[in-house]
Amino acid sequence: MRVTNRSMRGREGEISVTAETLDDLWHLKYIIENGDLVFALTKRKADTASDKLRPEKAEKVNVRLGLRVEGLEFHRFSNRLRIHGVIEQGMDAGQHHTFNVEEGTNLSIIKTWKKDQLERIDEAEAASKRPKVVLVAVEEGDADIGLVRHYGIEMYSHICQSSGKGEGSLRDVFFHEIVEKLVTAAPGSEAIVVSGPGFTKEDFIKYLQSKQPELASRALVEDTSSIGMSGFQEVLRRGAVDRITEESRIARESTLMDELLREIAVQGKAAYGIEEVRAAQDYGSIETLLVADEFLREEREKGDIDSFLQSVEHSQGRIVIFSTIFEPGHKLLALGGIAALLRFRI
Repeated sequence: MRVTNRSMRGREGEISVTAETLDDLWHLKYIIENGDLVFALTKRKADTASDKLRPEKAEKVNVRLGLRVEGLEFHRFSNRLRIHGVIEQGMDAGQHHTFNVEEGTNLSIIKTWKKDQLERIDEAEAASKRPKVVLVAVEEGDADIGLVRHYGIEMYSHICQSSGKGEGSLRDVFFHEIVEKLVTAAPGSEAIVVSGPGFTKEDFIKYLQSKQPELASRALVEDTSSIGMSGFQEVLRRGAVDRITEESRIARESTLMDELLREIAVQGKAAYGIEEVRAAQDYGSIETLLVADEFLREEREKGDIDSFLQSVEHSQGRIVIFSTIFEPGHKLLALGGIAALLRFRI
C-alpha cells in the first residue's frame, strides 16, 4: 500500500492511499467503516437532455466523488473491493453510488482513526517497500535475481559466467558472484526461491549450503523451463511465492493459536469468548488479546468494542488481529472470535 497524503490532527483527519495488491484491498476492508467519508475517481452517467424523442444510452464520465460509506463487500477472487454509500460531495449529491476499488485505485479516507487501523496502514506501507521473497533463476553460465514487490517483480541483477580467472573453477567463480549478489538482495529474513532448467540449480544450492548455510536454509527449489523474467513468471504461476507469503503471514498467528489451545486444554492461562475475556480484563490479566478481523468488524458496527481494546492497551496488553482467510483465524472464530493469553490464571 502506498500512502500518498496524510493530513492529521491527532487521530482526526485524512489519509490518501493507493491499493497496490489484493492484500491492500483486504486491509482496506477493515480500515474503512460505515460513516467514513471516502473520495475516489469513479465513473458516473452524465446528465442527458430530457426532451429527446428517442432515449440514448447515457455516457459515463470520470468524476471525483465523496461517499458517506454505508457498506463494503470484499470480492477476494475478483480482486475487487466494493464501497457503497450516499454521494455527499460531487455531482448527484444525495444519490447512492458504489466505488469499485481495484489494484491501482487511489482513495482518500476522512475519519476518526483507531489505533489498529493506523497500525494496519503503517504495516502495509512498510511491506510494500521491502521484498519478502527473492527469486534466483539460474542455468549454466547465466543467472538472474529478482525481488518480489507488492506491485510485481523487480529485476535486481543479471550475472554471466566470466571467461577470466578467479579462485577455483569458472563455475565456482560464477556461483560465488551469484551468492555475493544474493547476500545483498536478501540481507534479512526474506525467503528465497531458486529456479531454472536442468540440474544447475541443484548444484548451486549445494554450493550455497557450503558457503552461506543461513541463506540456504531460507531457500526452496522450483523447476522452470527458462530464467529471466519469463522464468520468474513461471515461478509465480506455480504458486511458490503465494505459499511463502501465506506461510510467513500466518506463522505468528499459528504460534499464538497453538499456545492458546495448549492453555485451554489444561485449563491454564487462557480465556475465550467475549464474556470470559472481559472477565479476564476486569482482573488486569490479559497479556495478549487475539481478535478475529471479522469479529472486530461486526463488533465495531455495534459500537462497543473499541473502548474495551483501549482498556487492554492501557493495562499493557498486546493486541493481535487474526486474518480469517487462514486456518488460525477460522479456529479463533470457532472460539467466539476473541480470546486471550493471560498473565495469570483466573
